[in-house]
Amino acid sequence: MSRFNLSRAVAAAPEAEAEAPAPPSPPVASARPENALLDVKLKLHARLIEELDLSKLEKLEEHELRRQVMGLVGDFARAERLVLNTTELEELGSSVYDEMVGLGPIEPLLKDDSVNDILINGPYQVYVERRGELEPTPVRFRDNDHLLRIVNRIVAGVGRRIDESQPMVDARLPDGSRVNAAIAPIAIDGACVSIRKFSKKPYTLEKLVDVGAMPACVAEFLHGAVRSRVSTVISGGTGSGKTTMLNALSAAISHKERLITIEDAAELQMQQPHVVRMETRPPNIEGKGEIRQRELVKNALRMRPDRVILGEVRGEEAFDMLQAMNTGHEGSMATIHANNPRDAITRLEQMVAMSGMRLTPESMRGQIASAIGMIVQVMRLSDGKRKVMSVTEITGMEGQVVQMQEIFAFHRTHTTADGIVHGEFRATGLRPRCLDEMIRRGIAYDTANFDPSRVLG
Repeated sequence: MSRFNLSRAVAAAPEAEAEAPAPPSPPVASARPENALLDVKLKLHARLIEELDLSKLEKLEEHELRRQVMGLVGDFARAERLVLNTTELEELGSSVYDEMVGLGPIEPLLKDDSVNDILINGPYQVYVERRGELEPTPVRFRDNDHLLRIVNRIVAGVGRRIDESQPMVDARLPDGSRVNAAIAPIAIDGACVSIRKFSKKPYTLEKLVDVGAMPACVAEFLHGAVRSRVSTVISGGTGSGKTTMLNALSAAISHKERLITIEDAAELQMQQPHVVRMETRPPNIEGKGEIRQRELVKNALRMRPDRVILGEVRGEEAFDMLQAMNTGHEGSMATIHANNPRDAITRLEQMVAMSGMRLTPESMRGQIASAIGMIVQVMRLSDGKRKVMSVTEITGMEGQVVQMQEIFAFHRTHTTADGIVHGEFRATGLRPRCLDEMIRRGIAYDTANFDPSRVLG
């Protein structure tokens, strides 16, 4: 962040400096220069709100609005005798513009393509994730009220609310980035915001191969399985890349099919032209009007879908999802939180039980075994890289147990001194049952890739 004549800047905003509460252990050595700069930005913001005709702002093109803001910022700098060079003046103008129409201090982080997650722990602490690892940033807010204004701007944009009666919210940014926010009374040290950024260029299977998430032959098999309408569940922990994998696999779906996506906060990036996107709705201030994923799944089945795509299955909607997969919607897909494929099956059983249907355990497992064809397990390793750890096929029931066979697996061999995890992909030697369906649909696949003696990729 550029420095300027701080004595004059502080003089330009003495009241804001005096009223600002001392930040509790901010992550920088001295907060005074940043406070001075923030005071100038907020004072400028207030003046621009007064001088610009707000009724006309929405009608202005972005470049025209930015030009007007930059002109007023220049006038302000001259009136307050701020010592700024051209670059510093442009930076100040851009940050004030972001404060007006964007998300203030975090706007540069949203534009940084190397940042995957933005984690705000109160007004004075902002972390980002780059290449799978967390690191602190010098970005901060003036105070908690400043942060709350940004949070309210986010949630208002998608028709949701956050206040003391409903202090948690899931939302999304205009570009599709997923946002979770929590405020007082449940957030003790100020508002907490987590932003999972939306990739401007969706990951494809080819790109996942390029970054080492899996070998090309595994990607080719998954592509063929999705094309041949094998119902697929992507399993993994938080931040392991489940949604990224779902987006990449969905590219294999024919453009002639009608897809319906169901999510808590819309973030899937379907590439097909015929997509209906649906999103849950939280209850209103009176506690009414809530629409859950289960209602959306039921409604989706009346909308003539070829496939139903659930962003994440986490409750009683699991029963309706399995019903859909068993009644003519083969090839449907979903993600689930689980540490391994067997845990994914167990979690699905628990979620089906949450539906209130009086099913025996054998009946539940039978539904799962007949509905789901494949589980793709993904994981974020200790070095921050995401990998496909296992491709597992569900083959049916044997007694009271859901039978599974692993087709491909990643085996970790060692970790180097710099923390990089090394390993190799190998097939287990088992021939998947879905290969016959792939052949019937004219999808060729080299069966030599199932040789367990070969290191894949």
